[in-house]
Amino acid sequence: MSGYVRHLAERAREAATHIARLDGDARRRLIERMAETLSHRRADVLAANAEDMERGRAGGLGVAVLDRLALDDARIDAIANGLREVAAQADPLGQVTRREVLPNGLVIERQRIPLGLIAMIYEARPNVTADAAALCLKAGNAVLLRGGSEARASNAAIAACLHAALREEGLPEAAVSLVSDPAREHVLELLQLSDLIDLAIPRGGESLIRFVAEHARVPVIKHYKGVCHLYVDRAADVACALDLLVDGKASRPGVCNALETLLVHRDIAGRFLPEAIRRLSDSGVEVRGCERTRAIVPQAKAVTDADYDAEYLDLIIAVRVVDDLDDALAHIARHGSDHTEVIATEDAAAADAFVRGTRSSAVMVNASSRFNDGGQLGLGAEIGISTTRLHAYGPMGAESLTIERFVVRGDGQVRHAGSRETHPRAD
Repeated sequence: MSGYVRHLAERAREAATHIARLDGDARRRLIERMAETLSHRRADVLAANAEDMERGRAGGLGVAVLDRLALDDARIDAIANGLREVAAQADPLGQVTRREVLPNGLVIERQRIPLGLIAMIYEARPNVTADAAALCLKAGNAVLLRGGSEARASNAAIAACLHAALREEGLPEAAVSLVSDPAREHVLELLQLSDLIDLAIPRGGESLIRFVAEHARVPVIKHYKGVCHLYVDRAADVACALDLLVDGKASRPGVCNALETLLVHRDIAGRFLPEAIRRLSDSGVEVRGCERTRAIVPQAKAVTDADYDAEYLDLIIAVRVVDDLDDALAHIARHGSDHTEVIATEDAAAADAFVRGTRSSAVMVNASSRFNDGGQLGLGAEIGISTTRLHAYGPMGAESLTIERFVVRGDGQVRHAGSRETHPRAD
């Protein structure tokens, strides 16, 4: 190991103590200044992004990756507005989430504190550089960022904006540290730093998540692939279901909350599928269907079991006609990734059974899968969508980057009478 990442992490760890000591107003002002600086320096960021895009096209990056990589004025505005939304949120630190007084007079509180130093490992998503920094700082943490090589110029330009804001607020730049060297050996070094890093969050494709999970000695929350399903129940409103399907699949196929599989109850398949396939085809979506699907819409391509496990991140969808809701739930349990599931139905009992029967981080009833997003769910920006059942599950905002500890307030209570003399063993 070169020691390059350890040096960055040591400086970031030290900077974390400065951030943790700031009051809520100071952290709010810092993030607002970051949004202002990013907006004012957009020309630098867009020029760097154009460099990344040109290199990506020349290197043969796919359409979905290029879409995630691309920045324009509207996306810069969205990133800056996301930072402002994070800044405006209630301060998560110091919140007392539980308080009780015991019979012996002890006051027991649960209080939110920062995690410390968070490592963010991500691919061609330059917006994550700003989002992750803002969320970590809002929660009193420092962050160590390792973005993908596809976005290295964009990430560096955004980080320069964030560093300028930190300097202007009299704070160490190391609170937002960027691993600028794209060599993979640095990811391995980062994942070994259990004495410095409190949490690693990988955000990207399946191969990245697996690599991090297999090599990490630090705690990991996985932002795993999104094999998201829409189940069209026998009692679905067809027009509603069609809108959910087209929005979920075709509005932005290269994101993790896009639909990948359509499940249709056999009793409604004959009415629903012909129009569904027409709408999907009009949007450029390739349809791969089971035998019962192809009996209704012969133009669909044959599906394989591997298709039902796939996160396409592309204009492709797998379709299956199911016998009933239980059949749909069994399919999701077998092929799902615990990300997002959607049911279209006018039957409240079916909706409740679907919610109870799925274990994914978000369940939508007559609402698009695309709403499983921190900004859409009121968190402002998000650092990722956790599919790991640890202290956070689903979209992770600032509060998810804190942990609760006990604070015990007393007036001299001791557990054992005469403890100063006898020194009883703690149990």
